[in-house]
Amino acid sequence: MKNGFVTCLVCSFLACLFLPCSMSAQNANAPEKPLSPLEQSLMAAEKSFVEAAKKGDIAYFKRMLTDDFSYVSYDGQLYNRQDMLDERTDGGLNLQPYDMKVVTLGDGVAIVTYDVVLRVPPAQDQGPPPRYQHFTTVWVKQGDLWKMKFQQMTASHWGDW
Repeated sequence: MKNGFVTCLVCSFLACLFLPCSMSAQNANAPEKPLSPLEQSLMAAEKSFVEAAKKGDIAYFKRMLTDDFSYVSYDGQLYNRQDMLDERTDGGLNLQPYDMKVVTLGDGVAIVTYDVVLRVPPAQDQGPPPRYQHFTTVWVKQGDLWKMKFQQMTASHWGDW
């Protein structure tokens, strides 16, 4: 009985390891579904944020952040709208987003989540660039405009540096 239980545990463990891989391989062969107009709109809004961060476009941030906007930076600290405005005045963030996805939460609320390569100038670099992060932004519809309500930046990297 004990031997059968161990065999069952091992089989379950292996299934947990390999089932996602086989499902992932099946999904890789599936044709990619076209983006909905909502997904296209939100991805465009997020890409506008990335461009504004690169340029230090404060007018964009004043227009696109809700009054109660807050964000968690890669350091794990919670900041507010004014902190974002103060931080983005210099611009110069070299963000390269990829693997963007949209999750709708209801009427007028959605999340855009994606990975970012953040390249740092050698003079400011404290370690091996590029730095990898994951961004998640909550967008809310106010009138005809999608605005940023919350954002979280999570530092992530794999392997030894």
